[in-house]
Amino acid sequence: MDDERPRNTGSLPADALAPRSSGDRGAQPIDPDAGTADLLRRTAELAIEHRAGLAGRPVAPRVAAAAIREALGGPMPAHGEPANAIIEALARDVPPGLMAMPGPRFFGFVIGGSLPAALAADWLTSAWDQHAASAVASPAAAAVETIAAHWLVELLGLPGGTSVGFTTGATMANFTGLAAARDAVLRRVGWDVEADGLHGGPRVSVVIGEDAHVTVFLALRMLGFGEKAPLRVAADQEGRIRLDALRTILGRTNGPTIVCLQAGNVNSGSFDPLAAAIAVVRELRPDAWIHIDGAFGLWAAAVPSLRHRIAGFEGADSWSADAHKWLNVPYDCGLVFVRDPEAHRAAMGTNASYLPSNSGAERDPSDFVPELSRRARGFPVYAALRSLGRSGVVELVERCCELARRFADGLTAEPGAAVLNEVVLNQVLVRFDDSDDRTRDVVARLQADGTAWFGGGTWHGKAVMRISVSNWWTRADDVDRSLDAIRRCLADSRRAG
Repeated sequence: MDDERPRNTGSLPADALAPRSSGDRGAQPIDPDAGTADLLRRTAELAIEHRAGLAGRPVAPRVAAAAIREALGGPMPAHGEPANAIIEALARDVPPGLMAMPGPRFFGFVIGGSLPAALAADWLTSAWDQHAASAVASPAAAAVETIAAHWLVELLGLPGGTSVGFTTGATMANFTGLAAARDAVLRRVGWDVEADGLHGGPRVSVVIGEDAHVTVFLALRMLGFGEKAPLRVAADQEGRIRLDALRTILGRTNGPTIVCLQAGNVNSGSFDPLAAAIAVVRELRPDAWIHIDGAFGLWAAAVPSLRHRIAGFEGADSWSADAHKWLNVPYDCGLVFVRDPEAHRAAMGTNASYLPSNSGAERDPSDFVPELSRRARGFPVYAALRSLGRSGVVELVERCCELARRFADGLTAEPGAAVLNEVVLNQVLVRFDDSDDRTRDVVARLQADGTAWFGGGTWHGKAVMRISVSNWWTRADDVDRSLDAIRRCLADSRRAG
């Protein structure tokens, strides 16, 4: 006799929510989740297939956003559709519009790949679906985040007792660190900004390098400091703040002060002279709060061969980093570290009668980030740290820096190509034929070529191509293939005039 059970489509059976009559009491209840196991297995197959093709496919998207809208858009469906059909449609129509960012030859922006253990842990994080706000709501999420936080503080050599928040990215990590700074410097002069706001309070002087990352300025805007009000410190040719300019500006400030420094310029990879800058701040404004934006550069602290670049960083009060950069966890995960946990908690903590009360010693993750509703980001970070170990983090960062130098050496040997920065980390800036038009044309040709992907930009008023090596997957042959593509596109550009 044929099996007459409903086919497993991965969608909710039509009568799953229908009320049961008294005559149904002896029937087996329908499981609304019955199709999910097969759906997830198929989804895993599709994800694995995509991952396996990353190294061989063109890096750039093959279609624009309009094609994706055409394939997947239209009016909102009047009725639900089977889940498996939706997943098949996404897997069919979305990949042509995806950048191969996790692959080994994506060198745009400063974007890491996804370590296998971190990716797998991120899948589990979605399946577990925890509201990771507190130890009461999810003891496991809180515990694993605490373990990962302790490991990170140890790995980076931060002061003992430093508190850690797992944010969406460096933007919110900077926001959180600077919110703690705002609380602390105002509290020192008797103003409770968390209770009374900024209006009517003492003015806070914010001092920042002129080549600081845009996300720091965004964080300052969100905190009520504005983008124009901060006092900007002149920088040298590598984007590092000048100590004489810092001393001059600090000499003009009074009252509560926040100083923002940088570890890893997004263009050149350079570091502010942190030890000397911190010494100047402590001399002239001893009560100032010092925040370091270290989205990718902070990871140099874990690497003995690079630690001199970031010497003195531990003298600051807060630090930001991205786990989805050099720790290579899937998007998204930023990290904020604060020397004073009470200032951190005062700026971010929440209390309400309807929230779970944690009267024990366990750490509540939401006390250290802006979001109450938040993903359990500690799981993939834990998996990445455990899969790499201290030696693996060192090897990953050192290899990326070595490959950046390989790019620089190969380009320096190419007539007409000029490397414009000191390659001290993983960033390379190159310009072709000392021409804005040529440089932009080569970038456009490379992006269309598909062998690798590089971004364009402007450095000291000149068009440049930016190279960032941040991916665990990248090896020397990827760099060599990419250099061949650069030479080919440069030659094509010259032939075209």
